[in-house]
Amino acid sequence: MSAPPLAEKPSRRAAPVGARLAGSLIPHSRFGGAMPWVIALLTALVVIAAAGGLALGNLAGNARSDLSGMVTVQVVEPDASLREAKAERAAEILTGLALVRSVRVVPRGELVALLEPWLGEAAANGEVPIPALIDVELVREADPQEIAALEKALEGEVSGARVDAQSDWLGPVYDALAAAQWLALALIALVALATAAAVWLAARSAFANNRETVEVVHLLGGTDGQVTRIFQRAVIRDAAFGSLIGTALGAIAVWLLGRQFAGLDSGMVSAGVLTARDWAVIAAIPLAAIALAALTGRITIAFALRKML
Repeated sequence: MSAPPLAEKPSRRAAPVGARLAGSLIPHSRFGGAMPWVIALLTALVVIAAAGGLALGNLAGNARSDLSGMVTVQVVEPDASLREAKAERAAEILTGLALVRSVRVVPRGELVALLEPWLGEAAANGEVPIPALIDVELVREADPQEIAALEKALEGEVSGARVDAQSDWLGPVYDALAAAQWLALALIALVALATAAAVWLAARSAFANNRETVEVVHLLGGTDGQVTRIFQRAVIRDAAFGSLIGTALGAIAVWLLGRQFAGLDSGMVSAGVLTARDWAVIAAIPLAAIALAALTGRITIAFALRKML
């Protein structure tokens, strides 16, 4: 009795037929299930977090560049006339220094307007002595030794004068902005992990529901690579739909928030406006989401097929 003939291994020429059979046998619905909507929600969160982090970075960068070369001189003197005379003398001394670019004595009306919300009528009627302020623009950012030299140049002729670097005042603000940026980055990382987990669960469920069909496809000559590509295409379609919807929703939310903050009419807030480069980064978010979903789906199906052997 002769031995039965061995089954021939599918040739490369037959692979396209196997691919068409695999595509027709394995069902995959477009925009089906909850995965596209989960990806849409997660993508919207990433867009909002990324926009917030970019805006905070712009705010901190603009504030640092504007104030790095600025110092403020306070002249503390109870007597109003003597205080004004000292302020004028301090401005004359500062104007002659090589490190100083420009000097401006802040008018009393501006100081009253700034302090009136906190001090009330006491700021305007003179019940509370308000120090004279001088805004000094330097030719470059000064180190602590140069700030001390400015103060030493004044102390001989203007008693009660104190020099403060404006960037030092905002040190805690810079630290808070940096912490908020790190928080936004951590949120993006967590959402990326959640997206990968959602794709992993959806791909495993889809493979489990079509396990028997996959076995039939293998018997008909389909390869693991063909099966993986079929599931991966379904994942990419769902991810593309969800990420585009999520990006649109996130962009609308960012635009609405931007209009609300613009209504505050604050110079500090306006420094955090998103630039064209920032919007380009946001536009790349759906592409990153699709790539992450495709990679996760491919790895998930590859492991699932390996367990079938």
